[in-house]
Amino acid sequence: MNPETMLQVHDVELCVQTAGNPADPAILLIHGAATSMIWWEDELCERLGAAGRFVIRYDQRDTGRSTNDPAGHPAYDMADLAQDAIGILDALRIDQAHVVGRSMSGGTALILAVDHPERVETVTFMATSPGDPGLPPPTPELMKAFEHDAPDPADHTAWVDHMVRVIRAFWGGSPFFDEGRVRALAELDASRTRDLRSTDNHFAIETPGPVGGGLGDVSMPALVVHGDLDPVFPLAHAFALRDALPAAELVVLEQTGHELPAERWGEFVDALVSHTDRKPA
Repeated sequence: MNPETMLQVHDVELCVQTAGNPADPAILLIHGAATSMIWWEDELCERLGAAGRFVIRYDQRDTGRSTNDPAGHPAYDMADLAQDAIGILDALRIDQAHVVGRSMSGGTALILAVDHPERVETVTFMATSPGDPGLPPPTPELMKAFEHDAPDPADHTAWVDHMVRVIRAFWGGSPFFDEGRVRALAELDASRTRDLRSTDNHFAIETPGPVGGGLGDVSMPALVVHGDLDPVFPLAHAFALRDALPAAELVVLEQTGHELPAERWGEFVDALVSHTDRKPA
């Protein structure tokens, strides 16, 4: 991984990190709600870089080292998050990127694909949903993990313990859950985040859709990647999302929940590299 860089994008400061050769096709990785870029793990990014891709990951607002708003008072919405992504591409002098939106950030990826198609070569929706009524809700086991409020971040140990418990629930019973690995990432996240209380701002923001249409208006090649054990968006969400897109491929990761285990990195990298080699019809 290259060193982290702080970029001034519009009126916010965003922490960005890259891997690979800048001359290679760019992949912009956008993580989900309340989660910093480190959950796109280093080795995963390096594997994509070794496969001939220039990988960009970044802390969205209110995560990691990027600008944070006061807890409970986010002064932005999902359209602003999409503009942040464009600002990063501008700062790195990248005309087009392969955009990957994970979980909540599937909405950001959709805004980019529909409203800014000139900047998006392909789009990937990972562990996300079209949001259609009637799709299965999160599992009871996942909801149980949120029955108790998070502890005061000043109690570092209690905060990390809480995060590990919550993230375990997001794995949806996957046999690949590695508590030591998750705890190390939670420790790192806690140590590098400006204000842990502000990470929950992502759950309070407005999530407007694209101005120029919806899923049916995505004009570039699309990929849907989903775990078969996802407790947040059960697998029916992935099929509905694929069917709502004009021409999308679906990759289902077996024994995988909402998170991406190391045991599935090879399959994910292969799928993403193949997808980003596709040309528009």
